[in-house]
Amino acid sequence: MLQPQGVDIQTGFARSGASHIAYQVLGDGPVDMVFMSAWFSHIDGRWEEPMFARMLRRFSTFARLIVFDKRGSGASDPLPQDAVTWEDWADDIRCVMDAVGSEKAAIVGVGDSGPIAMLFAATYPERVTALVCANTTAKLTADNDYPGRAPEQIEAFLARQEENWGTGGMMEIFCPSKANDDRYRQWWAKYQRMSASPGNCTAVTRLIMQMDVRPFLSTIQAPTLVVQRKDLAMVPVEHGRYLGENIPGARYVELPGADYFIYIGAPDIQDEIEEFITGVRAVSEPDRVLATVMFTDIVGSTTTLSEVGDRRWKELLDTHDYVIRRNLDEHRGRLVNTTGDGILATFDGPARAIRSAFGIRDGLRDVGISIRCGLHTGELEVHGEDVRGMAVHIGARVMSIADADQVVVSRTVKDLTVGSGIVFRDRGEHTLKGVPEPWQLFEAVEA
Repeated sequence: MLQPQGVDIQTGFARSGASHIAYQVLGDGPVDMVFMSAWFSHIDGRWEEPMFARMLRRFSTFARLIVFDKRGSGASDPLPQDAVTWEDWADDIRCVMDAVGSEKAAIVGVGDSGPIAMLFAATYPERVTALVCANTTAKLTADNDYPGRAPEQIEAFLARQEENWGTGGMMEIFCPSKANDDRYRQWWAKYQRMSASPGNCTAVTRLIMQMDVRPFLSTIQAPTLVVQRKDLAMVPVEHGRYLGENIPGARYVELPGADYFIYIGAPDIQDEIEEFITGVRAVSEPDRVLATVMFTDIVGSTTTLSEVGDRRWKELLDTHDYVIRRNLDEHRGRLVNTTGDGILATFDGPARAIRSAFGIRDGLRDVGISIRCGLHTGELEVHGEDVRGMAVHIGARVMSIADADQVVVSRTVKDLTVGSGIVFRDRGEHTLKGVPEPWQLFEAVEA
């Protein structure tokens, strides 16, 4: 599992009655912030998705971030035999806050966690400094005066969800911008399986569908931000507008987009949350740093998948992630993003990057995975957790020259590793697509 880098994570279990609630604490900002993602979650599995991890790391820069798996999901205990009430779920927030010594916090509820966040704000006003409701609703089902889903629509949704659970299905509803992203689909399918079984998913979703916090909205005292994407299939925009009109003094922000998960797409919802909690609008000025970029790619992934089948392929991808994490940690590398069947990572030294590449290549070759790797050192533009610029583009093109089990580097990398003991083989000059002039490349063959 590709774990976050550069963030101090504390993991523990709070007691809520007889149940254990898994939580993590990140950062040491001046305010506490309890973040609840959409209902089904896994506090470790979310770190495998760079977009999700990037959002959490961002939140932890301006707040002490508290995250947890609700009862019935992820690493927390399953629901007890007699189930739980909505008030019990809201009380889980209080138990986690008590466990980490948080007297007051900003409460952020996303998607179907929103009603729990609203109920907590109404029940424990003395413990809520601010409330954020993102892509959420007071009630999912229809009523005479409320535009929710009809009973037959709910049953059809539940049946389809259970049938597709753990496969990455229904992406056109939850995250349409990623519908054609196979890498993301594989992660999301695994994340679903880590979060809950199909049967447990259906049971909890039925409870969620019964929630109705409309009677409590007028009692919410905390400053409230309601932020809503306009084109959601899961929660139509009318739901957000209703919250904005019925929570006293709420600030309502409507943004473009159709993705239910706020870590996907433009960071505009994250910008709104940061400004609302801190009072300061984030200004994204790129930093420029000298670093070594590494691109890797699995060779023949489509052929391997067809030969070994889905189950074995998923096992190989898990091994791939483990080997990469171990080598990045050992050589001070930082995972920036995943790219199809590979990664983009950065290093503060080219020799460390080459040795990490050797370790990744050799570790994966031992389990039957063949990769190619490209390295380049240059000036990068750093935008939050992302990196951009010509150096990144060159690194990707250098990788495209490599064959199976080869580590190919630019001349810049070779020149900066003089005296390291690393041996190179000249690969000649190459024209790199999108790069103005030919580049001399080398294969790193021995360290």
